[in-house]
Amino acid sequence: MGKLIVWNLMSLDGYFRKADPADFSWHESAWSEDLERISLEQGADAAALVFGRITYEGMAAYWANGPEPGPIADFMNAIPKLVASLTLTSADWNNSRLTRDVIADVAALKRDSAKNIYVFGSADLCATLRGASLIDEWRIALAPILLGAGSPLFKDADGASGLSRCLRRGH
Repeated sequence: MGKLIVWNLMSLDGYFRKADPADFSWHESAWSEDLERISLEQGADAAALVFGRITYEGMAAYWANGPEPGPIADFMNAIPKLVASLTLTSADWNNSRLTRDVIADVAALKRDSAKNIYVFGSADLCATLRGASLIDEWRIALAPILLGAGSPLFKDADGASGLSRCLRRGH
């Protein structure tokens, strides 16, 4: 059985995304050989990625058209992707499929997979998955930058919540 792992880069002021979902330029403030190694290790352990609509659209715009070819770009373009959306009518980025019932589909992915499933970004989706007790682990890398605005990883509406059962220690 796979675990559902939320993996996000977050600014020191709590944002995981700038106002423009396709602007990943601030990630360069944290990019290093260590972060690349961690990303590749996680990629080798991944069965699928799960995205909310906004993060999916930003990721698809960036990875399908942007970066130089390499192991991370190859991974992002090849891995199966599940997109939670009630408004999209198609998910055209390579190896993507839509879901209207993300809770049932993620539960099935976890049950049927020997590898882990990762959520990148997607704060609203994370709140939904957390409410359904589907998140097994949170991995958050703090970027040494203040964005000042954007999308916070944890929303005020999420309320207080203990996360100790799904926090990974030692990294």
